[in-house]
Amino acid sequence: MSLPLALRGLFQEAAWHATAAPVAEAVLDAPAEDGAVLDVHVRSKRYGDRSVLHDVRLRMRPGEIVALVGASGCGKSTLLRLIAGLDTAYDGHVKVRGRLQDAPSSDVGFVFQEPRLFPWCSVADNVAFGQSKAAGDGARVAALLADVGMTGRERALPKQLSGGQAQRVALARGLAGQPRVLLLDEPFSAVDAFTRMKLQEMLVRLVQHHRVAALVVTHDIDEAAWLADRVLVLDADSGRLHRDIDVPLARPRERTGATLAAARAAIFESLRDAHAF
Repeated sequence: MSLPLALRGLFQEAAWHATAAPVAEAVLDAPAEDGAVLDVHVRSKRYGDRSVLHDVRLRMRPGEIVALVGASGCGKSTLLRLIAGLDTAYDGHVKVRGRLQDAPSSDVGFVFQEPRLFPWCSVADNVAFGQSKAAGDGARVAALLADVGMTGRERALPKQLSGGQAQRVALARGLAGQPRVLLLDEPFSAVDAFTRMKLQEMLVRLVQHHRVAALVVTHDIDEAAWLADRVLVLDADSGRLHRDIDVPLARPRERTGATLAAARAAIFESLRDAHAF
């Protein structure tokens, strides 16, 4: 008998934390000479006879936000799984701080589309779950909850939280292992527009404060343009990188203006070309 989808997601999350290497045991390697903390080259990823990703290259620096956009099924979530070390059946390499990422580790944090909080655990216990003693201690958890504006809700259960609050806790949990790379798979798609904007602003602050490289999968062109330093557009069918678009805007950013409008237009045109029938 198969597990319900929501419950299966919880056990997947538990497996993720259980297999991640404790922070205290991590060997800290230096970034590459160009400052890149993440180096990805997927020459080929296939599911049977179907090519999902082909010759995809990506390098990211600490504090950088990159948005990944493309049609459903073009390989965005697959690329996140490869970077996370959850799937090693591909031709190429993923390196974090110069080390091959061939299994889940504390170097890479993951924030899912749904918060996937354990309903029987408090907010604080959800953040600390699966972490080493150093990462999961009370002071560290309290600091992370302060970072996401959840001070005072440490003992609350997930059922007592709004959708936006639950995703804040998920962000704190994604950072609990002190990762160098944070992967986010459509993290704000389930909340209302205003909450989404507040969470986007929070993510920018967290990335700057914790100096992580954040790779965000999104279907929202406005979100990609406002949030990211660069936007990667994947082809709909070939799994190739169609275009790498720079967003040359200093932070903090306004949500209007000619430069942002030009970035939105470039993303839209690239998506249209990448999805041509």
